[in-house]
Amino acid sequence: MTIAVIADIVGSRRLADRDAAQRELEATIARVHAERPTAITPLTATFADEFQAVFEDLDQALAWLLLLQLALPEGIELRFGIGIGAVGAVSSATDHISDGPGWWSARDAVEAVHRLQDRAVPRARTRVVAGAGEDAAMAERVRSVNAYLLVRDEIVGAMTPRTRRLAYGRCLGRTQRDLAAEEGITQSAVSQALAAGGAAGLVAGFQTLEEGPR
Repeated sequence: MTIAVIADIVGSRRLADRDAAQRELEATIARVHAERPTAITPLTATFADEFQAVFEDLDQALAWLLLLQLALPEGIELRFGIGIGAVGAVSSATDHISDGPGWWSARDAVEAVHRLQDRAVPRARTRVVAGAGEDAAMAERVRSVNAYLLVRDEIVGAMTPRTRRLAYGRCLGRTQRDLAAEEGITQSAVSQALAAGGAAGLVAGFQTLEEGPR
């Protein structure tokens, strides 16, 4: 299985300093990749406000993208289209161009997120689409994963920047005591923030993805 990911910046034209935002975003991506180097091809800027990555497993992609969502700088958001399907290369005069059903599905997924945002789910940020050649079992799994992602995006979207930082740390196994020291607050305040933000289920879900079959 190959997992293609296309990410784009939400509202990139409205950013006050697009250059600074790009630099900050790429630094954040590099930090998350250093923490969890699970991508075959790390998330990399490609054209305009888009980024692309390739993973070999859906659980890996879902776990990594959750970490990135939690780590994003305040005021910067990404949409993620996850495509399941083969990824190949097309020769060109200058280089090899990555192409294939995985990328077509990822593009369809990004467009599906746009439609969700424009209608009843404004906090939707992530969607999975399986290529036409995938079997019925994969199609069923994709439906279940997309239901999970709707709830996950809603929880992350409602979090404060501090709660996202705390949830990120807990996903990576950092103790509440250490996180409290980093934030300059009490351990009790960390516990309360995580509980109020719905982070416990989010972290448990992340751990399930990390422990899943490869």
